[in-house]
Amino acid sequence: MRHVDRRGAHCASASMKCGVDKAMKIVLASGSPRRRALLQMIGIEDFRVIPADDEEEILPGLSPGQTVSSIALQKAKIVSRLCDSADIIIAADTLVYLNGRPIAKPGSDEEAAEMLKELSGRRHSVYTGVVLLKGDVHVSGVEVTDVYFREISDREISAYVKTGEPMDKAGAYAAQGRAAVFIERIEGEFFNVMGLPLCRLSTMLRDFGVII
Repeated sequence: MRHVDRRGAHCASASMKCGVDKAMKIVLASGSPRRRALLQMIGIEDFRVIPADDEEEILPGLSPGQTVSSIALQKAKIVSRLCDSADIIIAADTLVYLNGRPIAKPGSDEEAAEMLKELSGRRHSVYTGVVLLKGDVHVSGVEVTDVYFREISDREISAYVKTGEPMDKAGAYAAQGRAAVFIERIEGEFFNVMGLPLCRLSTMLRDFGVII
């Protein structure tokens, strides 16, 4: 498989112009309703959703950026088995890191509460790896956003966990949801915290001749 670094990438098809070529379809390799809504928000309406249901392998010894890129590429390859070689597959993986340690999705209310207690009053980093795969060519990129939480009381954490919102979120919170009141400031792209860095995605799509 040929990898084209985004900084030196070129259009995958010289025949493509603005928009999406009729022979090509965009496939989102994610079941996330947030990523689906973000694609629609930037004007990508006609796309298929094929979640990568297989278990991804987290390779040891990788940096946070390498980890999310590796997982995103695994997702893209899994979904590519169900796609045409002309399709452009968008895959992404998001992880929250606190002091270099990954904080995944909580498996229970208790885990969610513990995660939020750890994040309270501290800065953490949100890494998203994005991969676009078309045939044997893929481009990849990583976005990092630093998020600063104010101090959160145990009562606030308990009330938030009871809403159920933390349960399918990396870091046990949704920046676009009720957890917005916990965030003092963000350094970097906001949409990256939602799971899909739109500015980076748009430039990567451009490398394949798709102009948003």
